[in-house]
Amino acid sequence: MRLDQPKLSRRLLIGGAAAAATTGGLTTTARAAGRSGRPVDASSALLDQWARADGSHPLVPDIARAGYRLGARPRRPRVVTRVTDFGARADGATDCAPAFNAALRAVGERGGGTVRVPRGEYLLSSPVFMHWSNVVLQGAGRDATVLHFSRPLQDGYRPARQSNGNSRWSWTGGQIWFMAPERRARSEAEDFAGTEGWLLGDTLAEVAAAARGQRTLLVSDTGRLQPGDLVVLECDNPPDASLLKHLAGDVAGTRAYDWPTRAPQLVTGSGGQYVQYATLQWPVRVAAVLGERLVELAQPVRYELRPGWPARLRAAGPTVHDSGVEGLTVRNEPVAMAAHNRHPGSNGVCFQAVHDCWASEVRVANCDLGFGFTSAKSTTLDRVAVGGRAAHHSFACRMQSHDNLVDDFEIETFTVPVPSGAVHHGLNLEGLSSGNVWRRGRMAEGTFDTHRALPFDNARTDITLVNNGRVGGSAASGPLFGQRIAHWNIRITGGSPYAVTIADAAPRGLVVGVQGTAGTESELTPDFPGDLESLLAGHGVRPRITDLYAAQRDHLRLRD
Repeated sequence: MRLDQPKLSRRLLIGGAAAAATTGGLTTTARAAGRSGRPVDASSALLDQWARADGSHPLVPDIARAGYRLGARPRRPRVVTRVTDFGARADGATDCAPAFNAALRAVGERGGGTVRVPRGEYLLSSPVFMHWSNVVLQGAGRDATVLHFSRPLQDGYRPARQSNGNSRWSWTGGQIWFMAPERRARSEAEDFAGTEGWLLGDTLAEVAAAARGQRTLLVSDTGRLQPGDLVVLECDNPPDASLLKHLAGDVAGTRAYDWPTRAPQLVTGSGGQYVQYATLQWPVRVAAVLGERLVELAQPVRYELRPGWPARLRAAGPTVHDSGVEGLTVRNEPVAMAAHNRHPGSNGVCFQAVHDCWASEVRVANCDLGFGFTSAKSTTLDRVAVGGRAAHHSFACRMQSHDNLVDDFEIETFTVPVPSGAVHHGLNLEGLSSGNVWRRGRMAEGTFDTHRALPFDNARTDITLVNNGRVGGSAASGPLFGQRIAHWNIRITGGSPYAVTIADAAPRGLVVGVQGTAGTESELTPDFPGDLESLLAGHGVRPRITDLYAAQRDHLRLRD
């Protein structure tokens, strides 16, 4: 059952160009250079190597299946109703939140439908909950339909202050919030003491050891598995941190890293582990059942399954799927930006423990958090924007969110800048999240914020940014980076390479074609000593392959 991983040296990875090892600080980084010493475009060679590696390339993440239904276009239900049929009025004075929620409930309880929001400005004093599958909230256009939220989540929904005074609404929750009603009820009952993620159901089958890149798994029994089912591949995170080391590329420095002390939120038995990190959880769809003991997945496994990390397939539990929001603006009442992590929840759209959902042509203004993924799977954001006064997180991807796609996005120049004592991050990525893609973006504000707790196998590609945000994350969450974080064809207009040229800090990181800066140091302190086995290629050169996600998608289409 085990497939051998190709042995691809860094010299092979850059297609014959010289891999000149240069030591800087604590890391050794391979750089692609031609005979003249000038940077060369390694993008085509890397893509060819990725295609031959069949899901197991040591540096290039496998991101071809990111997004709704593995990259498909959303399916919109035909049944239509209007919020105005339930009492909503675009007069800027009537509290329309009850009407919006009643309309969504009505179509949701009938099995789905589209709730249209006609042109105009609607006042809402509390959140809109997307609790049902196959439901779409559809405005008349981003500039035509405005939902004006008069109160932040702490006032319009409920407080979420921690004992240290920080507010959870600084990084999660939405004025439009996709999550199952059972998930909401559990969070309210536990007052955030439990997991924020999937309410997992029964174990459906135990899973044998497997190599990275496999799609066919040997299981104990296929009797409870059906083609098309979304299941969760759950893997134990043992106290020896061996799984965490693996997700950091098993580079030599992972063995010297003091995991219990420096990453207590990740490490089992440390006394400070988040409930969400006790196991590694990856939702994945069953493609086929091959007899009594074999199951084929719709995606290749992106990490090894070893005997010391018992794995199983579990039912995903209550969730929401195939629902979306489109064609409108979420505008929060403008209030002064709070001090860092003290935000009251002037938020936008949040997807929590849901899969195959979307937001299209949506703008969020005057927010603390613009668009949030919390344990989200295969969700697409396209033609989305964040603007108005300064935000804390324009985009957040956290708590084991996987295979989400943010396409054709913009962070506008803030109308009110970040005040003293506050921080804007930008594109947040954290918490064992993998397979996520940001592409075709324009960022007048923010940076590439990799926010600790070992996110791995993610990509930011074909993006232009000023680069003026800051990287964050709790020190107790451990390493900034897991393996195979790719920054590909990035154009910096502000001159700083900060947090973009990460080959000096990210284990098995990949930086291809960063333009607009002479510098190559990320200014981030590497967590692991020694050789990170990362690659910086084509610095200052526009790569021939301009969009890693699009190129991988094209390869899949040609192959299939």
